[in-house]
Amino acid sequence: MEEFIRSRVPWSTEPSLQTKASEVGVDFDALIEGIKNNRSDEEMAKEFGVTPKCIGYLKEHFWTHGIGSIMGQD
Repeated sequence: MEEFIRSRVPWSTEPSLQTKASEVGVDFDALIEGIKNNRSDEEMAKEFGVTPKCIGYLKEHFWTHGIGSIMGQD
C-alpha cells in the first residue's frame, strides 16, 4: 500500500509589510531603517505624513509577522 504525503506549500495569510507600507504611502526601506534605529512612532509618522497609530500598526506587523506573512512548509 502506497502512502501519499501531501506537500504543504507555503502560503500567505495577508499582504506583506512592503505591500501594506506602500498602500499608506510609507517608504518601506525607510520604515525598516526606522525600526532598526528604534525611532518612535511619532518621529516616523511625522517623516512619512501618516498617524503614529499607522506606524504602530506597521511596526506591530513587523514584530509579529516579519517582512512577509508566509506560513506553512514544503
